[in-house]
This record gives sequence, C-alpha cells and structure tokens, in this order.
Amino acid sequence: MGITAAVAGASGYAGGELLRLLLSHPQIEIGTLTAGGNAGSKLADHQPHLLPLADRVLAPTTADELKGHDLVFLALPHGASAKIAAELPVDTVVIDCGADHRLSSAAAWEEFYGGEHAGTWAYGLPELPRAGGERQRENLRGARRIAVPGCYPTASSLALAPGFAAGLLEGDDVVVVAASGTSGAGKAAKPNLVGSEVMGSMSPYGVGGVHRHTPEIEQNLELAGGLKVTASFTPTLAPMSRGILATATARIRPGVTPEQIREAWENTYRDEAFVHVLPPGRWPRTADTLGANTALIQVAVDARVGRVVAVSAIDNLTKGTAGGAIQSANLALDLPETLGLPLVGVAP
Repeated sequence: MGITAAVAGASGYAGGELLRLLLSHPQIEIGTLTAGGNAGSKLADHQPHLLPLADRVLAPTTADELKGHDLVFLALPHGASAKIAAELPVDTVVIDCGADHRLSSAAAWEEFYGGEHAGTWAYGLPELPRAGGERQRENLRGARRIAVPGCYPTASSLALAPGFAAGLLEGDDVVVVAASGTSGAGKAAKPNLVGSEVMGSMSPYGVGGVHRHTPEIEQNLELAGGLKVTASFTPTLAPMSRGILATATARIRPGVTPEQIREAWENTYRDEAFVHVLPPGRWPRTADTLGANTALIQVAVDARVGRVVAVSAIDNLTKGTAGGAIQSANLALDLPETLGLPLVGVAP
C-alpha cells in the first residue's frame, strides 16, 4: 500500500486543486475527504471535474476523520487549521494551506490576523534562497508540519529573492503590486466576485499596507537577504479565474550593474525545476502557467531611478497553493521533489 493522504476542505478551490494533482501522483493514494458545511454530500456536487472521485462522500472535518493517514492536507479557512492539527499524531505529515503557521512573528500575526498566534511551522517554499547560501528546501526534508506560503508571497518572494540573496538590493523601499484571479478569494459566494461585477473590470483591495500577506513577503525577503525589509504591497483583482502577475521593485545598491542583476537571477534559479528566468525581452504571462507548478520570472533595471523591476507569473491554485503543498510533501516524505507535479501549462 502506498502513502495515504486525506484532504480537509475538499469542496473548495484549493482542495479541488490538491485532488486534481494527487490523482496523478504515482505514490500517493487519496483517502478520506472532508468538508465543513458540505459534509454529507458527494464530491461531484462541488468538483464535477474530478470524475474518478465523483462518488466520494465528504466526511465532517474532524481530527478523528483525518487520523490514520500518512499525510494530511488542510485546505481550510484561516484560523481553522491549528486546532485540528494539534489533535493529529506527531508522526503524521500535516500540510497547512492556510495562514495559521506561516509567520515567524507572533506580533505580526496579531497585527494582521488578530487572535493568538498558533506557532510557526517549516515554511513550504523550497526554492527560496536564504542568506548564507542554503535553500528553504533543506528545512522541509523530513518535516512533519509544513505551512504552505500564501499565493501572493510565493510570486512576490520568488521575484525579488535573488537580488536580496546576492546582496544587491536595499531593504527599505520594496514595492509590490500584484493582480490575482478571482479563485484567490475562495469559493464562497461574494457579491463583488460575481461575473457581472468582475468581467471587463479590475479593482484594488487591501490598499494601504493592510493586506495580510504583507508581513509574509517581508519575512521571506529578510530570510533571503539577512537584513530588515519593509514592503508596500497592493493587490488587485483581475477578470480571470486563475493566475497571479506580480510586479516587484526595489532600490539597487550603489555600484551594482545590470549585468550583476541578470547574473544573480539566472544563477539563483538555474537548477530549479519549477522556477524559470525567461530570456531577455520575454515577459511572464499568467496564461503560460495555467495548471502548472511553475513560476515564470523576468527582471529588468530601471537605471534612471536606480531600481530593479522583477515580474513573476504563477497559477495561484497550483504553484501558489496545491502544487507548492505537494512539492513540500514530496520533500517531507523523501520522494523526488517533482513527483506528480505538472511542469507544462495549458494553452490557449
């Protein structure tokens, strides 16, 4: 018998994407599927595209239902994971796709999320370079509790981390503006997300430094550069179902050349399977990441103002959530990191 995995929150977008990817994983067997208000219904009522699992009945999301699996994915609303995880055996690999365990600072958690901080787990962004030359993946091998990054921090951190890791950027003036598809807001019905409100329109939200992913972006760039980072982050909603396009800028340190910038980004990701620095002149598009666990990045220098401009594109449900979760699980279980994960997007 292979590795068994339970998915909590199987009726939502993240849960559905986890199941889509797990169906192609050669060493993981899908076990119990749970939901909150949708418990008792069939998966096909919520995820009709997952035909092999159509007749599965969703169980209530309780620790008792999730116990007995080698691997548990928690695709639950923020604040719901910590209590469930605390009741699961310590030798179970638990992957939290929510925010409960991402931040290392309890003060940052209380400021941006409110309530008591549930503690910090191993951070599931394997490609993130760390000051000193290591990658975050070294902290994921054999881990039993892993926090999946937010989708915006995945795109934003991968975009700028090479410059901080190489000591080429200043940390006090980082600016990130990112557009996301509507699936990033979850599956619950919201008036501002209905088709007639979204089609043909873009809109900002979480403006003025209040979006909850802001401290996570700062945390990641601080890990990469070993210096204090302050970031201004503004998210926008784009009329598409999937994808994130992040445009991230930072001040270049005096004397740094465009050639050094290009070299730092290419060297950082040269051997990474899922993160690709595009050739000069080719810019990332969200369409090219659709359904793939890939991040596409381009970098340029705005010499007139002394800033680097890094643009990244990901699929927020794949690399930004479910794909990153399975990639981290592979590392925790000593499996090949790329196992079961698509490298190629869907086009057109």
